[in-house]
Amino acid sequence: MTPSRRGSRWGARFAALAALAVATIVAAGCAATVTPTPEAVPTATATSPQAPTGPTKNPVALPQSDTPWGRIWDAVPPDFPLPAGARPTQTGDGPASAVLDVPGDAIATMEFLQSALELAGFPTESLSGPLEDGSRVLESSGEGACRVRVLVAPLGGTTIMTVLYGAACPFP
Repeated sequence: MTPSRRGSRWGARFAALAALAVATIVAAGCAATVTPTPEAVPTATATSPQAPTGPTKNPVALPQSDTPWGRIWDAVPPDFPLPAGARPTQTGDGPASAVLDVPGDAIATMEFLQSALELAGFPTESLSGPLEDGSRVLESSGEGACRVRVLVAPLGGTTIMTVLYGAACPFP
């Protein structure tokens, strides 16, 4: 499957929600790691795939970081599936493509992510957990060397979700 086909499977609603997320982040005065544009800000939604919107190009080269897991993009694509209510947060745990505070429990968050990523063309390679601290790790893959790792960790009545979106994955 080509990157443009995969993007078309994720749905048109994500682009509109990206603009809403940017407005919310700017209004809240949150700092972003890159210039807040719809192409660089995570979105929050729980919808099914929609009709294609056509290929998009990112006019700005986004930065990447090296992690013990591997090289990652410093953001997730705007059409990356995220649970409803997810909002950016910081943990200080090192580089990540996205670190989000998600209302609800880690199990429901992981179930949503596994299903949404599989629908988006990222089959599950492995699912680990619960670990000693209650966290769970989802490893998914895309075409070629594209890999995605998502860690969800319970924190009281919320879940912290950390996404590592591999640098070998397409980024619009």
